[in-house]
Amino acid sequence: MKIGIIGAGNIGGNLTRRLTALGHDVSVANSRGPQTLTELAAETGATPVTAAEAARGAEVVVVTVPLKAVPGLPSGLFDGAAEGVAVIDTGNYYPKERDGRIAAIEDGLPESRWTEQHIGHPVIKVFNGTYAQDLLDKPLPAGHPDRLAVPVAGDDEAAKEIVRRLVDELGFDTVDAGGIDDSWRQQPATPVYGLRAGTDEVTKALAEASRERSEAFRA
Repeated sequence: MKIGIIGAGNIGGNLTRRLTALGHDVSVANSRGPQTLTELAAETGATPVTAAEAARGAEVVVVTVPLKAVPGLPSGLFDGAAEGVAVIDTGNYYPKERDGRIAAIEDGLPESRWTEQHIGHPVIKVFNGTYAQDLLDKPLPAGHPDRLAVPVAGDDEAAKEIVRRLVDELGFDTVDAGGIDDSWRQQPATPVYGLRAGTDEVTKALAEASRERSEAFRA
């Protein structure tokens, strides 16, 4: 597939490494410009681009930038994307350490719903609670007893299926975590956040989540 990755930090960089290794055509962008991505491009074969170009022709776009940077993404970002493009959101709200206060999220809006509103496109939330190094170190073939599972939330069932197949290709099982209004179940400080476990434990952790956001993740 043609895949665009916006954000070349820990998650974005390792997804670039894995997806290129799997044979996908990957374009990668960051906030500082393509000239700063020459090392990652040389390592992986990915094409460094601007954020405005990352979605051009893409069937999947990964948005993996700090939440505070989401409103600054280019307008019309997905205008040139492939029809039915699946947009992955890996973001989390860290008000104290990074993002500052975002009133709508403080008032209970799920993080990924807030992101959707700013980028103007439905998203599929996945890998927000995954350790970046696990993307390189933990993939296992389907059916392996130690294979890790990740929750996947989103309203667009066709896009969700594309993403779940891609996650399977990356070496992880998936658990359907419902729609974006349910995606609070995988936000920071919930039982599934950072959980390294299989499908049964991930399913149980999602069910045990509390909607009350912990003090550590409030502004």
